[in-house]
Amino acid sequence: MSGFDGYDRYDALGLAQLVREGQVTPAELCEEAIARIERGNPRINAVVTPMYDQGRQAASGPVPQAAFSGVPLLVKDLQYACAGAPMSSGCKALKDFRPDHDSEMILRFKKAGLVIIGKTNTPEFGLMGVTEPDLFGPCRNPWNTGHTPGGSSGGSAAAVAAGMVPMAAGGDGGGSIRIPSAYCGLFGLKPSRGRNPSGPEYGLVWQGAVQNHVITRSVRDSAAALDAVQGADTGAPYHIRPPERPYLEEAATAPGQLRIALNTSSPIGMSVHEECRRAVEEAARLLEDLGHRVEEARPEVDGLALANSYLAMYFGEVAQDIEELAAVLGRKARPGDVEPLTWMLGLLGRTYSSGHLVGNLRQWDKASRIMGRFFQKFDLYLTPTTAHLPARIGELKPKPAEAVLLSAVNALRAGWFLKATGLVEQMARQSLERTPFTQLANLCGLPAMSVPLHWTPDGLPCGVQFIGSFGDEATLFRLAGQLEQARPWFDRRAPEPA
Repeated sequence: MSGFDGYDRYDALGLAQLVREGQVTPAELCEEAIARIERGNPRINAVVTPMYDQGRQAASGPVPQAAFSGVPLLVKDLQYACAGAPMSSGCKALKDFRPDHDSEMILRFKKAGLVIIGKTNTPEFGLMGVTEPDLFGPCRNPWNTGHTPGGSSGGSAAAVAAGMVPMAAGGDGGGSIRIPSAYCGLFGLKPSRGRNPSGPEYGLVWQGAVQNHVITRSVRDSAAALDAVQGADTGAPYHIRPPERPYLEEAATAPGQLRIALNTSSPIGMSVHEECRRAVEEAARLLEDLGHRVEEARPEVDGLALANSYLAMYFGEVAQDIEELAAVLGRKARPGDVEPLTWMLGLLGRTYSSGHLVGNLRQWDKASRIMGRFFQKFDLYLTPTTAHLPARIGELKPKPAEAVLLSAVNALRAGWFLKATGLVEQMARQSLERTPFTQLANLCGLPAMSVPLHWTPDGLPCGVQFIGSFGDEATLFRLAGQLEQARPWFDRRAPEPA
């Protein structure tokens, strides 16, 4: 890049500072990011929709004097509407869908000075904890391309880990920011329910489980991004209390002594990899060295009941997603319009009653009350982000026998069969075995973050999760800033290809 070197030595705020000082132009940053995408994307398949022309046009014009002036940004190809650009949601039925407007988050990103240059890979409708859509093919983890970067914001995390951009936008409905952050050695925060806008298209996405935000290398980038985008938009379902002071200030403020509960046991009673346990144990020792009080404790939430309630919502949302494809297709959706697993999930969504869904949503309310009481004793709740290390590419695809059953159920429209045989509960446990820790924060609307404090002997990242009380992102940022200083991770980079 002409006149500038060391793009990946700076975080997003650092690059914006260079722009304001005249050391580099937005156009130069844009070209460097594009060059890195073109060079690295064939290896990891993180970017599925280049928006280079739009990015170049924005970078060559007046750039707002704001926190992220001239910094290139990639956004997840789900819920982030950019006028005139494809928004497929990882679904072949939507591959040619182009919204005619920018979503509120995109408008706020632009106002913060960010230059959007593309969209990133995501599983169909953001449904999986791995990013392997049939439409675009698998996204790969830059730390080891035989493994997944996680999902559903896998493309965004992979792009940041590969040094294409300093941060990228994602979304989190069951861990979809925190899981890929943990797998890719990055910082990922899910804000409290209602903290960030979801308009103008949506109100409560996944009944309020989803919040969109960014995946970053540095804590301060995440904090400054939340400062830039937080707050209700027109028609929002409700307004959350604004922060007392900027999150960027919180990230540079000492947290004081915190009371932190620690748990490494799976909430659904399944296995937890020893490296994931070790990551939490090491984090606990570091926290104690920093003066915090850590003790083993877990909230009295029925983990399996909560997992089943998550799946009940999930099935219903998929059924409605498929129903709403008619607005784009001009006809009712057919099995070939979506992936076989997605169609089967939609069948299940149409099998259960509305009473079943309401009963399961009430589990969220019970858990929220339990967590409220839990946080009267503790400031934060520490767990592994994931129960297992990143799966290998293709490892979680249906096995041959499962594919045959899937085909038969779809052909016969026999969602009732899965329900009657008890296979749904079995599927719930299997699907969440690797990632059972993250959904609690989504269903209760709590802020949570994954912090990159551990790498395995094989060099795979392994994050630890902290969950905070409702509306208290400030405490999370204070602790994250302290941990980043005590155990820096910014300069730990995925290996360059041989």
